[in-house]
Amino acid sequence: MNERILRVLEFNKILEQLTNQAATTLGKDLTSKLKPSTDLAEVRNLQKETDEAAQLLRLNEEVPLGGIFDIRASIKRSVIGGVLSTEECLDIANTIYGGRQVKDFIEKKEEDLPILKELVKRITLLRELETQIKSCIDDHGHVMDSASVKLRSIRSSIRTNESRVRDKLDNYTKSNSNMLSDAIITIRNDRYVLPVKQEYRGSIGGIVHDQSASGATLFMEPKAVVDLNNQLQEARMKEKQEIDRILRELSEHIAQSESYLTENVMVLAQIDFMFARAKLGKTMKAAMPKMNDQGIIKMKQARHPLIPVSEVVANDVEIGETYTSIVITGPNTGGKTVTLKMIGLCTLMAQSGLQIPAFDGCEMAIFEHVFADIGDEQSIEQNLSTFSSHMTNIVNIIQQVDDKTLVLFDELGAGTDPQEGAALAMAILDEVVSRNARVIATTHYPELKAYGYNRENVINASVEFDIETLQPTYRLLIGIPGRSNAFEISKRLGLNNSIIDQAKSHIGVDSTSVENMIASLEQSQIQAEKEYQEAYENLLASEKLRDDIKRQWHQFEQKREELYKKAEEKAEKALQNAREEAELIIDEIRNMKSSVALKEHEWIEAKKMLEDAKPNLSSKQQRKEHNDNKSAKELHAGDEIKLLTVNQNGTVLEKVNDNEYLVQVGIMKVKVKRNDLQAIGKKKQVIEKPLTTVKGSNYHVSTELDLRGERFEEALLKLEKYLDDALLAGYPKVSIIHGKGTGALRTGVKEFAKKHPRISTYRTGSMGEGGSGVTILELK
Repeated sequence: MNERILRVLEFNKILEQLTNQAATTLGKDLTSKLKPSTDLAEVRNLQKETDEAAQLLRLNEEVPLGGIFDIRASIKRSVIGGVLSTEECLDIANTIYGGRQVKDFIEKKEEDLPILKELVKRITLLRELETQIKSCIDDHGHVMDSASVKLRSIRSSIRTNESRVRDKLDNYTKSNSNMLSDAIITIRNDRYVLPVKQEYRGSIGGIVHDQSASGATLFMEPKAVVDLNNQLQEARMKEKQEIDRILRELSEHIAQSESYLTENVMVLAQIDFMFARAKLGKTMKAAMPKMNDQGIIKMKQARHPLIPVSEVVANDVEIGETYTSIVITGPNTGGKTVTLKMIGLCTLMAQSGLQIPAFDGCEMAIFEHVFADIGDEQSIEQNLSTFSSHMTNIVNIIQQVDDKTLVLFDELGAGTDPQEGAALAMAILDEVVSRNARVIATTHYPELKAYGYNRENVINASVEFDIETLQPTYRLLIGIPGRSNAFEISKRLGLNNSIIDQAKSHIGVDSTSVENMIASLEQSQIQAEKEYQEAYENLLASEKLRDDIKRQWHQFEQKREELYKKAEEKAEKALQNAREEAELIIDEIRNMKSSVALKEHEWIEAKKMLEDAKPNLSSKQQRKEHNDNKSAKELHAGDEIKLLTVNQNGTVLEKVNDNEYLVQVGIMKVKVKRNDLQAIGKKKQVIEKPLTTVKGSNYHVSTELDLRGERFEEALLKLEKYLDDALLAGYPKVSIIHGKGTGALRTGVKEFAKKHPRISTYRTGSMGEGGSGVTILELK
């Protein structure tokens, strides 16, 4: 991309906003150098980086980049043998600490962040070097006494000498205060002195180091403290030498870690760069575009990035599939140029790894060249008129156009005779379109209104104008050419109807027909939008009704489960009563056997007790009484039956005798009478294996469901149907693939899982299962 295109489309303003989002000078350096890329793989990787950082921002998580400095120059100086200052050493220690904080922050995140986690693996902690620096230099950049034993000793002697000098000078201030301009001790040339009046110079004696502006005061070092000051100066020189030695040693250690420090700095710069792009996207309410190299652009509700969100008008733009060129016609001041710049600027942003201000699902193309002829190109230096400047630029564009090019023409053919300009504009468009370039052109020439109807791969468009308010709405209308609206505007402003009618009579039949056609198209557009709005409202009402029905069905399911539970409890209680009755009967029979005289009426009474011990359970279907066993249908092994006493289905295992069968109901094998069985199916082969697996009609259903790219409501319907199939197939768990995106579909799946009665638990997939893009459902 040449610099002129970046300047014309105001890409530099985007870079300014991006640079302001960077947290470090390292990140600001990268953002200021950002250029659009023409490599599809590189752009896709940049977009993935931006989206990964945006994923954390959506969770209100921000990487801790504070306290990180650009230490590259300091590292380089240490490598060539330079001694770093305390501030430089401290910046290096803080940057090491900041890198460790960033590494810990990213590695502890449970979200699927493959790019960031791979980046922070390259950060070396360097704790030993950080500790060495921090143990020598405090947070204010001063070398501490603890930096070395020798430094501690030197500073101790400095404090002793300073104390002795002050004591001596304090005696002077007390005993000779009349000779001093002020009873204070001050410093000149790093030596302690007294402010002595000029007339007492000889009385004090010593070395004069300075004097006041008036000359009335001399700053003198008395003879008594000269030796002490000398000792103090010598100690301070030793202190400086020891500090230099300590800093030289630290600089050598830093030089030894040069490769690790440089790598850390580059990684931190890259992470800051990623988050700066994500922050810019968040402020613009932008979305990650899907990138292609087919020249296809699809943007839903796209906005100009440099116009405030509260003021900009969003538009749908599509080019590259059914048509490769858009000709936007209509009067000036209608917003055509803004639309043109918006498409060009969003293209440059997408190719730079930036998200674009549009709805999710947008798609952008990679162009090797973006050309634009926009604005007043008059060149005084070259003595060229506006038209000549435009044509010079257009000639250069035509020489380089191919099928990997996006061309933006603003007011094509303007600045010359209207008829010649219109003819020239059509010829230029024909040439560029023939090379299969993507072209968007604006013009106010009426001759080009029919251009899109006579050319393949070309479509007309216009920017809507509100006749009632006499203001443009800035809405882009694809498929409808613009009209001047001069007569309607004049009428609204009060021009006499007779003058307007007279003006209309001067317009040719063809022009009138075209204007009428455009008016008809506009009316059709308005009607279509009205019907779309009505259909959309009906859709919302239908969705609300469906949600109500689903909620009521869910309540019904819950109620049914409660009733089943109560019925099971009632059956269990009845069975328990039956067991207790049976125990009593057994005891009674035993007693009867041990009795010497067994009477007939006692046997009859015991038999009656057995009959009464059977549990009295109700069933949805009335039990059929078969008094005549001979007339009942004979059952065979493998036949499916219903056991009427407990209202449960089972399978015949074998015939015990003419009136009894051995059947299996669930895991139980019981002997029952023929009258208690109802045949419900044909004979089936007896399965000897334990009945632990149940395969439904859809047993071949996959163990995972991919919902990516689905609309929210359709996705939930598919999920509901899929769960029914999975439950019939007997799966213990399934995987629901919803992707990451905005997180709306993931949230919807988890809300669905909370409410479904046959889902026991749910969780986010692990790293090997797809991470946060997959939800695992455990089924009952």
